[in-house]
Amino acid sequence: MSTTANPGPSPAATPPVPELPPEAVEEWRTEEAELIDLLARTRQRLGGVAAFRIGPRPTVLVTDPEAVQHVLGRHPERYVKRSHRARTIAGEGVLTATGEAWKRQRRMLQAQFTGPGMRRYEQRIAAAARRAADRWAGYAHTGEQIDLGAEMRHFALDTIWRALTGHPLDPATERELDRIAAVVAALPQLPDGEQAGEAVTGDLARIDAVAHAAIAAARRHEDGPDGPGVLRVLLDAAEQYPEYTERLIRDELVTLLVAGHETTATTLTWLYLLLDHEPGARRWALDAGPEGSPERREAVQALVSETLRLYPSAWILPRHALADDTLAGHRVEAGTDLLVCPYLTHRDPALWPDPERFDPTRFGPGGTRPAHLGGYLPFGLGARACLGTQFALRESVAVLELLLPAFTVRFLARPAGAAYSITVRPDGPTPVVLTAAG
Repeated sequence: MSTTANPGPSPAATPPVPELPPEAVEEWRTEEAELIDLLARTRQRLGGVAAFRIGPRPTVLVTDPEAVQHVLGRHPERYVKRSHRARTIAGEGVLTATGEAWKRQRRMLQAQFTGPGMRRYEQRIAAAARRAADRWAGYAHTGEQIDLGAEMRHFALDTIWRALTGHPLDPATERELDRIAAVVAALPQLPDGEQAGEAVTGDLARIDAVAHAAIAAARRHEDGPDGPGVLRVLLDAAEQYPEYTERLIRDELVTLLVAGHETTATTLTWLYLLLDHEPGARRWALDAGPEGSPERREAVQALVSETLRLYPSAWILPRHALADDTLAGHRVEAGTDLLVCPYLTHRDPALWPDPERFDPTRFGPGGTRPAHLGGYLPFGLGARACLGTQFALRESVAVLELLLPAFTVRFLARPAGAAYSITVRPDGPTPVVLTAAG
């Protein structure tokens, strides 16, 4: 058992469920930002596996790495996703699907974003990175103020659009797909059920129009300069498998758009905010080796990895127990809800010394990090880990290899804090001025 686990009672006993004051529970219902405070207090008081109440039933918080591995890595069939807020925008895509449907959809897409399949995207990622660097050069020349987060969304959206369609992102498409960020930001405040979609009907209609136009173009074999994209794979699947209806193809396309750009853009924005506090980390990465060298690439990767430690793409992973089980000495009954929280695991001082400090050397040569798989899981863990992990890391490193040595970034204002939604994103604008590095 990990040293961070709550010692608790024997396996036959039910863990104690401390009561929370009613006002704390009500705050969680209305403000998701309060949830992270509640979870942090619970872990501090009760340890890495802790039961507490949100409403009428107990919920189990899981941050201990051994317990995380048990839930996500070893027994994904026992601890399952039951629902996902992103269904409002992503429908039944691979992010929100469950059961046999999810297994079929994941098998279909897995080869596209892992191993040798990643090679087909190298040129597209590089082209999007060069485009971003050219934009930044223009801003540095004019001294124009820009929003860093918006620029990172443009880069990440351009990259995934090229992967999906074979075409670079055009301004008209970008304007319509900007509605994705608006819907994602609104998800925590949306009502439950069908009313959620009704609340963002106009935004969803604009997103759908772009998706269906892209599908129609792919059907007409209107490939981009780098050939067909993932859409062609989905259309080919529809010829063999009846479940790949027009609606499911749309859902998969929008799922990949949401998951394929929002998380990357957020990570890159956080990285520059962290570098603003720790400017020496930029110099450390650039001094690791000459341009294009494996040493520099690994150092840039370390910057990304440390950013993902502090602000993981998957900051919280809800699960539902289908069967009775024993978890770190506690009896978990079927029907129990669990919250696996990478955000808190990554900030556990027993696993990560001085956990609040941005220190990319943790991931550099000779760096120390937890040996346990459950100690670092920015993209999740196990069967339902993010399909696009390799894609996201590769595009992040590719663009940073161009931007970090060429430009310095000066923030004119900083966000007040973090907003906890599907991702942990900066809670406010990020206005900056760029300067060409001397």
